[in-house]
Amino acid sequence: MDRTQWYLEYEIQYNRPGLLGDISSLLGMLSINIITINGVENGRRGMLLLAKYDEQITRLKSILDTMDTIQITKLRKPKLRDKLAVRHGRYIHRDVDDRKTIRFVRDELGLLVDFMAELYKQEGHKLIGVRGMPRVGKTESVVAASVCANKRWLFVSSTLLKQTVRNQLIEGEYSSDNIYIIDGVVSKKRANEKHWQLIREIMQLPAIKVVEHPDIFVQATEYNIDDFDYIIELRSHEDEEITYEQLEKTQYNQENGFSMFDF
Repeated sequence: MDRTQWYLEYEIQYNRPGLLGDISSLLGMLSINIITINGVENGRRGMLLLAKYDEQITRLKSILDTMDTIQITKLRKPKLRDKLAVRHGRYIHRDVDDRKTIRFVRDELGLLVDFMAELYKQEGHKLIGVRGMPRVGKTESVVAASVCANKRWLFVSSTLLKQTVRNQLIEGEYSSDNIYIIDGVVSKKRANEKHWQLIREIMQLPAIKVVEHPDIFVQATEYNIDDFDYIIELRSHEDEEITYEQLEKTQYNQENGFSMFDF
């Protein structure tokens, strides 16, 4: 029988010396392996565990529930958020009102790249929107995540190095293993009908599509925000407001292909 991963998270009520050693010894006596362990948030510690039988986890919980030094906050099959929390020592934060909106600040670029890379590794269609002000690191994070996931990235529209507005793909670029990157502002301001036809073709592919400035993108297409599987918001700091007034007024320099919104 294959071993199964579990995620254990507990809040420390009284951090006495030897507490972690006692819990580790208990796991050893129950023949449960520790894969990864790390402090997460607010005085909590998270562990990825490996157990052969569900009964081992049931027994573990019953014993831990008797300990007054800790309080179990999670004991479940690990979700992506759990694995990232143990890996980075912090949780990704979802919007309270919209659970598919996930927020990051610039200091969390490593966590953001790791999160997107894990999404890229999953098979099938995914439409991901990325919100953020200029020069916060949106495009770099999207590309870095592609590298981490060992995926090829293709700019359908972008201003990363020069203004890119593609009207067609060549043979080999239509692939479910590719990451298709679209800049909603560039497409809206500079695209022709051939470009939009290409976007419609790409949207039908069972592949990952990443749209920067998704709110601008949906203004020019038949798609809407509800079509996105994830909306990622990246800010320089937690209180930064993401606005589009400045984006809408920006005039791209057609001569050299650069603008104030180059990253």
